[in-house]
Amino acid sequence: MSRTLLITGASRGIGRATALLAARRGWAVGVNYRSDRAAAMAVVEQIVQAGGRALALQGDVSSEAELLAVFDGVAALGPLDGLVVNAGIVAQPLPLLEMSAYRLQRMFDVNVLGSYLTAREGARRMARSRGGRGGAMVLVSSVAASLGAPFEYVDYAGAKGALDVLTRGLAKELGGEGVRVNAVRPGLIDTEIHASGGQPDRAARLGQGTPLGRAGRAEEVAEAILWLLDDAASYTTGALLDVAGGR
Repeated sequence: MSRTLLITGASRGIGRATALLAARRGWAVGVNYRSDRAAAMAVVEQIVQAGGRALALQGDVSSEAELLAVFDGVAALGPLDGLVVNAGIVAQPLPLLEMSAYRLQRMFDVNVLGSYLTAREGARRMARSRGGRGGAMVLVSSVAASLGAPFEYVDYAGAKGALDVLTRGLAKELGGEGVRVNAVRPGLIDTEIHASGGQPDRAARLGQGTPLGRAGRAEEVAEAILWLLDDAASYTTGALLDVAGGR
């Protein structure tokens, strides 16, 4: 039986790596993106050329109307069996006392509100009481939720802390619905998100100070996500899995 997976923010970084790995493991994949259609289509084309099934689905997760359209669109691949709540943003590194209200609003709109809306819609479609067939949900949090990210990203860290709470609470709400909910908490992963925060070398530079002595790769996080989605993790729910090199 074919399984359908939606990944938000799947045109780059961890989302992209997860989409490609999921397709290799037999999932039909909805590749959500906000603005970079070319990057999303490149992911879809790579999956299709390898014999898989995928769709590019545009939508800003912080907009309820756009997000609902994404979920409606992924239904073309089949009933939803899995969801990766991955879309997120960072901004320029600053201490909190220098952050604008606009920055904070956008950070929480995307990383908290967008994630909660995405999880809600996934729950509505996978819950057995709503006609779904159960499934698995993985939220992409961050080890920053434990470290606090002082002088750089305390807003981002706080937003990811909210995802940790959501993971634990939603796992309890959906356990009886046949839906498992877990989170991965990446550390210093070498992806494009650091460049969007103005520090393209951040992962490589700071990764040297981790116990493993290097930054992580998006593919390593994708492996953890796919395990949590798979039946191999059938008794795992409400877990926060650090993929952070021992940080």
